Amino acid sequence: MHERAGTPAQPQDLIDVDSLLGDYYDLIPDPTIAEQQVVFGTSGHRGSAADTAFNEAHIVATTAAIVEYRNAQGTDGPLFLGIDTHALSGPAMETAVEVLAAAEVEVRVDARGGFTPTPAVSRAILVANGAADEAGLRTSGPGLADGIVVTPSHNPPRDGGFKYNPPHGGPADSTATAWIANRANELLAKNGWKHVKRIPYTRAKNATTVRPYDFMAAYIAELPKVLDLDAIRDGGVRIGADPLGGAAVDYWGAVADEHRLDLTVVNPEVDPRWSFMTLDWDGKIRMDCSSPYAMASLRTLMDGAEAPYDIATGNDADADRHGIVTRDGSLMNPNHYLAAAIHYLHSGARPQWRDDARIGKTLVSSSLIDRVGKRLGRPVEEVPVGFKWFVPGLMSGDVTFGGEESAGASFLTREGRVWTTDKDGLIMCLLAAEMTGATGKTPSQIHAGLVNDLGDSWYARLDAVATKAQKETLKKLSPSQVRATELAGQEITGKLTEAPGNGAAIGGLKVTTADAWFAARPSGTEDVYKIYAESFVSADHLEQVKDAAQKVVAEALDS
Repeated sequence: MHERAGTPAQPQDLIDVDSLLGDYYDLIPDPTIAEQQVVFGTSGHRGSAADTAFNEAHIVATTAAIVEYRNAQGTDGPLFLGIDTHALSGPAMETAVEVLAAAEVEVRVDARGGFTPTPAVSRAILVANGAADEAGLRTSGPGLADGIVVTPSHNPPRDGGFKYNPPHGGPADSTATAWIANRANELLAKNGWKHVKRIPYTRAKNATTVRPYDFMAAYIAELPKVLDLDAIRDGGVRIGADPLGGAAVDYWGAVADEHRLDLTVVNPEVDPRWSFMTLDWDGKIRMDCSSPYAMASLRTLMDGAEAPYDIATGNDADADRHGIVTRDGSLMNPNHYLAAAIHYLHSGARPQWRDDARIGKTLVSSSLIDRVGKRLGRPVEEVPVGFKWFVPGLMSGDVTFGGEESAGASFLTREGRVWTTDKDGLIMCLLAAEMTGATGKTPSQIHAGLVNDLGDSWYARLDAVATKAQKETLKKLSPSQVRATELAGQEITGKLTEAPGNGAAIGGLKVTTADAWFAARPSGTEDVYKIYAESFVSADHLEQVKDAAQKVVAEALDS
């Protein structure tokens, strides 16, 4: 823990924006160096121009690869392009438009010249492909739309990010991203990216194929389809929304105006240095709305009997994540909010949802969700980490709600149709206000009721050092390599390397007992593996589970 975690950023913590932008254009990656290659994680390619990991060459090559990929897939409709507020997002967007215009791709850019949350891009793709029509969503045939979002999500200000959403509107699967990354790296080799056809941005932005699209108006107008906004108004719920300097900055005020909500934008400032932020746990500026340190200012605002709002909310830079602060100044643990939201939505709030539809959760999310599902009589589908696993179910209506432990989720419209197939931090924030207005209880009070009925749990995540070879071994473990028979004093009841919900490889290991579990997965960017653990016994028992987890994994890696 950094000594200044949770305190305001100081001048020495801020990036030099001009230097970073200079690096974007001046530094040329060496594709023989792994750290300078295009690598797609669960949410696209990320890196810093200062590290020669997110530069003009990367974006030229990646955009050209996306053009080739969509051509090969027969995707010939409009490509919706959105950006967040990171310093590198603007130049990366311009580079992408230069390549897309030269390739005569129909591009839709923000009509206001502003920023676009990830969920607004996802919704635009789905609507273009028929999600709002009676005939329903199309996933094949001519004229299908897709999209690019230029964002590194909650990453520090020095980073950039670039992700592709195919016609289903959600994150591209590993087959697509592997193809795109491989082709992009081929173009980086021997300076092949320099031969990619481009049109200078001053001309490209005025090309007949590059047209404006009002993402904000389209998204906000449809919010009553997915939320009971009357419950918020009639309940007199006061909302304080903090976009944390991200892409939702103009959306929140427009939501308040159009839907007549008692909603105040707590901080409308946009600064690519994020000078107004408090430092995260490690002393870095990070727009992580699930971190109590990054959300320290909002927590302080809500602490005490005279809190100005009933619900305060935060979003990350592309607004695909949510943070919920209730009247006592507490930032809800993402797992606690997911459980409370799932319970509320499936307890009469959405009567048109199918009774046989499933609840989706990642395998590192709290088991309280499983207990809530059992109480509701709803099946819970447990999938590997990554929102892409929820896409098929959300599209078909077979999954009502998909949620990740990292504060990302989306759910169906009130009629039971697809809303977004990417995480939507805006509707998750507004849902907290709906829950408060409809029930008279805050989400934290609803969670407390669940704990009283179903048991309290203690949850944690930690990182452990691992070599690259050990990380590869961890990815490919089999249950037979786990020799332990008990975990923190309890008999092991399950050793999983595949997700129970869909049989997909989890890229790691999950071990369960009657009252606890842990999961271990290798990091995609650092020489560590991540351990997630939960106990329904006590905080002390959780510590035992964490210690035992490291021993179990170490033994398996040495086997």
